[in-house]
Amino acid sequence: MLKLIFMINRAGGMSYERFVEYHRDRHAPLFASVPEAQRYVRKYTVSHPVPAANHPPRAYDGLTEIWFENWADHDAFFASENYRTLVNPDEARFIDLDSVAVMVTEEKEVI
Repeated sequence: MLKLIFMINRAGGMSYERFVEYHRDRHAPLFASVPEAQRYVRKYTVSHPVPAANHPPRAYDGLTEIWFENWADHDAFFASENYRTLVNPDEARFIDLDSVAVMVTEEKEVI
């Protein structure tokens, strides 16, 4: 299983609360609505930091995980017309695209 993790910050001028609302309530449903998500994506999550005593302050405003069965599914999803014309343009509405950090992993369950 191929797992992509995108650590993201909000676009300039957007409050943290508005960012979280947009990410969860606008962008995530848009992402999930395209047929290619149903076909190629195995898991899609959005997460946002919560107050945590005795932990460092948040380094990012949120993160997105997208899981694919393999590279072919990854490539097919990101090359799809719906991703390129609907989902991708929406990202610039709430994400500071210059600050995105990406990690591509293969997950190994330990416990």
